[in-house]
Amino acid sequence: MSSSDIAAILENSKELDRLRKDQEEILLEINKLHKKLQTTPEVVEKPGDNSLSRLKVLYTQAKDLSDSEANISNLLISQLDAILPPGPQGQPRRRIGKGNEQKRKRVKTESDISRLTPSMRNQLEACASLKGEQVAARVTPRNAVKDEWFVVKVIHFEKESKEFEVLDEEPGDDEDSSGQRQYKLPMGNIIPFPKSNDPSSAPDFPPGKHVLAVYPGTTALYKATVVHGHRKRKTDDYVLEFDDDEEDGSLPQRTVPFHKVVPMPEGHRP
Repeated sequence: MSSSDIAAILENSKELDRLRKDQEEILLEINKLHKKLQTTPEVVEKPGDNSLSRLKVLYTQAKDLSDSEANISNLLISQLDAILPPGPQGQPRRRIGKGNEQKRKRVKTESDISRLTPSMRNQLEACASLKGEQVAARVTPRNAVKDEWFVVKVIHFEKESKEFEVLDEEPGDDEDSSGQRQYKLPMGNIIPFPKSNDPSSAPDFPPGKHVLAVYPGTTALYKATVVHGHRKRKTDDYVLEFDDDEEDGSLPQRTVPFHKVVPMPEGHRP
């Protein structure tokens, strides 16, 4: 591994960060126009109004930035593959409390997971109502190359910036510090869990459906395949098979409460 290899990776990482910031700015502009059109839809009929053409330009810019982000992400993956030693990679799973259970790597998600872009007022209110709730969050921990999904607690939602302030209450033994960590995340990085007291609020995932679920004994979410949906059983649990969870040549079936399972984000690449 040479210093030039590291320099190239860091340079592309800076470019990836710039693209993400540009996308957030475009997203804010799109949401402003959405709000304007929702509040006064008749404005598009006025002579000289360019709201729709402006919206088209913003959508095009957002798509171009997303494509560029995907290209840079793939380039970074290739650069890292070229310098990483062969063999299993990844960080250990975060554990709650002590134990000698085997640690498994976190599932990483590609950086081009599609961002959610809710713009309607009731969606913003729903986000604000999540204060104090646990949600699934896509976060880039310190020193991490790829994003990860884990459970956080919502502290505050800022409607103007469309950002969540969240708390990682169980950083786990794979973090630099054992203390709790706070993050500011855009709306698209958050997926609410179903209400724990309302099984009907959980999707009826069919067998074979890919989902993100909290692995038993951890605070991290991993890709899993549904074996049995919670509405087909006497209990309000799903039976799942987690990726990279092989034991004795097969994937064990694990029971997960319905309120710890969310849909696989659109654009996720297994």
